[in-house]
Amino acid sequence: MDEKTEELRDIFIDTTGADTVTESQEEGPGSITESDEDGTADRLAELIDAMRGEYEFTTDLEDDDYERVVRGFFNGESDETVAADLDVDADTVFAARMDLHLVDEADRDAPFDLDELKRLAVDDVPVDERPGHLDADVEPDTVRHYSAVVDADVESTRANHRFRDEFEQLLTDVDLETSHASDVHDDGLEEAAEDIETNVSF
Repeated sequence: MDEKTEELRDIFIDTTGADTVTESQEEGPGSITESDEDGTADRLAELIDAMRGEYEFTTDLEDDDYERVVRGFFNGESDETVAADLDVDADTVFAARMDLHLVDEADRDAPFDLDELKRLAVDDVPVDERPGHLDADVEPDTVRHYSAVVDADVESTRANHRFRDEFEQLLTDVDLETSHASDVHDDGLEEAAEDIETNVSF
């Protein structure tokens, strides 16, 4: 290691607080990403299998399809986009999301008081009986749609949101940490390179 390389390494360590230069150089390209991806896929499969055993899934989708639904949700893809990829309709993807407790704010934008429907769900009132208990005059199909939303919310709350939280951790934290580490790595090396260039006399 020559003097400039050693100085660059020292500045990098000071900047990032980690002595990982040699380790990163020794690993093959993409090895960390591949390792994380393998572990993520396995854990997703375990979670989906656990949910299938604990709850009654409402679609005929296979576990691999449910994994695609999870990934699509956290990638910000619409139900229509995921449905096209799986060659099913968007309603099936919506139902699968509800099976997996993957509710977003847009799902809760109901044309009536959703809290009233949620109270019926908490009281385990059958879905077909719920329209008669609502103050609002809404179609039974609309009540069934939003019942899937509130039932998913209720199930998730009773499970302390553990499935949704772990899905989110698997599919967002790893990406954020990898991105953050990459940013620190790039910024640290860029600053170090600038410092060295400043000290070099031509």
